[in-house]
Amino acid sequence: MSRSKLSEKILLFKLQAKEDPEAFAKLYDIYARRIYSFVFFKVGNREEAEDITSEVFLKAWRYISEKKEIESFSGLLYKLSRNCIVDLYRKKSSHKEIFSVDDENEKEVGDIETWETGFEKKIGDKIEVQKIVVALQKLKQEYREVVTLRYVDELEISEIAEITGKGHISIRVTLHRGLKKLKEMLGKQ
Repeated sequence: MSRSKLSEKILLFKLQAKEDPEAFAKLYDIYARRIYSFVFFKVGNREEAEDITSEVFLKAWRYISEKKEIESFSGLLYKLSRNCIVDLYRKKSSHKEIFSVDDENEKEVGDIETWETGFEKKIGDKIEVQKIVVALQKLKQEYREVVTLRYVDELEISEIAEITGKGHISIRVTLHRGLKKLKEMLGKQ
């Protein structure tokens, strides 16, 4: 078990056993940026992503307060994130709003601190990052989610399987297909 996973388990134990707000704050610091990025890729709007991220951590605190068993704090956060995003889409669809990637969202993508700091260093070129983000947003939701969890959030296949409720092989196949489609989309640009 890696040092960070062990640290997370210790913090989770403190949180579950004593409802330690300091442990929760440390877990928040570890996961807030990741959850925000995950949500942003789904909703494409900074304000909505911030609201959902706050809601996810509030729900996580309530869940822990109810003394429910948690195997993985990150798994809980991602599951709550997915549910909040679904709720947002349901609410919007009842208002008959249309979802699309528009020029405003493309500009907003370049402003995300996580992309400018983390991914830009890895890829090296802001324009390329923006192209990848725009292509990711055009991917089928199932592919986008798995690719984002694996390469942006850097989760293991087993963690993605837990979050999505799918098997390891299914995740690998979806990841392969998603990457293939993403490469095709980037090749056309």
